[in-house]
Amino acid sequence: MGGVSIRPRRAAVAVAALTALLASGCSGSEPERPGPAPSASTTTPAPTPSATPSDDPAARAAALVGTLADEDLVGQVLMPYAYGSAATTVSPGSAAGNRALAGVDTPAEMIAKYRLGGLILVGFSADDPTKGNQETTNVDSPAQVRQLTTGLREAAAKLPTGAAPFLVGTDQEFGVVTRISDGVTVLPSALAAGAAGDPALTEGAWRAAGAELAAMGINLDFAPVADVLATRSTVIGSRSFGGDPKRVSPQVQAAVRGLQGSGVAATLKHFPGHGHSADDSHEELPVLTQSRATLEAGAWPSFKAGVDAGTMAVMSAHLDVRAVDPGTPATFSHKLLTDVLRGQLGFQGVVITDGMNMAPAKRWSPGEAAVRALNAGNDLILMTPNVTQAYDGLLAALRDGSLPRARLVDAVTRVLTMKFRLAGHPAPAMSTLNDPAHRKAADALAAAAVTVLRGSCGTTPVHGPVTVSSSGGRDGTRALLTDALKAAGVRVVPSGGTVVHLVGYGDGAGDLRADAAVTVAMDTPYVLATAKSPTLLATYSSSRASMTALARVLAGKERPGGRSPVAVSGLPATTCGT
Repeated sequence: MGGVSIRPRRAAVAVAALTALLASGCSGSEPERPGPAPSASTTTPAPTPSATPSDDPAARAAALVGTLADEDLVGQVLMPYAYGSAATTVSPGSAAGNRALAGVDTPAEMIAKYRLGGLILVGFSADDPTKGNQETTNVDSPAQVRQLTTGLREAAAKLPTGAAPFLVGTDQEFGVVTRISDGVTVLPSALAAGAAGDPALTEGAWRAAGAELAAMGINLDFAPVADVLATRSTVIGSRSFGGDPKRVSPQVQAAVRGLQGSGVAATLKHFPGHGHSADDSHEELPVLTQSRATLEAGAWPSFKAGVDAGTMAVMSAHLDVRAVDPGTPATFSHKLLTDVLRGQLGFQGVVITDGMNMAPAKRWSPGEAAVRALNAGNDLILMTPNVTQAYDGLLAALRDGSLPRARLVDAVTRVLTMKFRLAGHPAPAMSTLNDPAHRKAADALAAAAVTVLRGSCGTTPVHGPVTVSSSGGRDGTRALLTDALKAAGVRVVPSGGTVVHLVGYGDGAGDLRADAAVTVAMDTPYVLATAKSPTLLATYSSSRASMTALARVLAGKERPGGRSPVAVSGLPATTCGT
């Protein structure tokens, strides 16, 4: 897998790259950086005074593609995970993991050997519906993440594509899927933002979050979730902004604007709409049985809204959409990714697969799966279960024609265009992490989300000392609320007080408490339908900001103004007016 000279092919690659550029309509601008000039033998639109080939990301991408060998082209569409918390020095266990995954010891060696376009940082959180495909973790602390991303970029700078920033991505959705939580500003969940219903608050909070990701060296966030919660799905749940596409759409747009305003590429997921199935695509292939008209009206408007807001990326999902391409997961469906996403919805950026180590994608070998995904219209292959096999499979398919060169060139041109668009955003200092202004933005969003689904809106729901209880395993959240209540002037006692009971992700009727005066849903609020408490509240999130906001409502210091973004049987969206 060493470098094989293919100079005779490069002129054709350059022409194909510029053809792909013209078809894609990608645009943007950034400060001038040195880069290869386009070939004089190719034709491009005449540059405008404000967008010359040297400062237009799409033109720079097309020019760079024209210089690349086959191996470089293939590497740029791969974005695997790697073992280890540093780029060049890893533990023996991490080295063994990397050897099984890619035949190398370290992440830096993986980048060099396979000429990678990017890496995803992975990790675990307590109530994480994605934990089944998180094979390792390389997120320990913000300082460690910054050191790791610096090392990854140093390795990538030596590649022929080194002029384009290396992609470092992660799933920082907030709520149950949050890769980095210690030492950073943690936003409330997407469902909480939907309950708040104020896109300006959402945009401000996500702009703060984006600045902190950028400070740690992360320039691609696999968020926001654009899925509309049409089912009581536990795999999507509070990761969605809600169940009404008209209310979800402006929230998606706000999150995109916030992230990308801070120099971090946003990724809408999971197209064509994971919220329309309650099944978990990590374990099986969910089937969407809805008609195309239903999907066009209920699932796709939020994705179109994110596209219109300028999202740089969209993630394809492992979903069987019977009304469009029955039996074919959307990740591998040309009809869905090329005809619908690009043709009907007008998306011209980077399409990224969902994890290729998930069950529906593993029906094929890593190499065949990667080729099928590229041919369907994906531009980046995420989390292949074997880097060597994916790389070799793509290279072989390119050379035997089963992966058309024009399709690969188009994909790489889109990836490099996104990279050059991101190059104009310098990383903020690490001191921006947990900045007071960022915490204020998170607090404002969390406060606006608190919802009363039963009980009086204008009076304090607790009197005298309070006892905080919860379903099992939520000691940390209970402690957060206890501290916040004390700070709000409420006396908290271990037992015998007015009971405030917390329920969260995965809880059901058996986790409720019959004697609770107040029951609080910290994830989806469906469980409140069977709760007997005279006061029912929802925060949709267990973050510090959400517990602080809840404490102020319980203390009578704030009036809850949220509105449930999903329907709960037998309960209004709010008792606080319309």
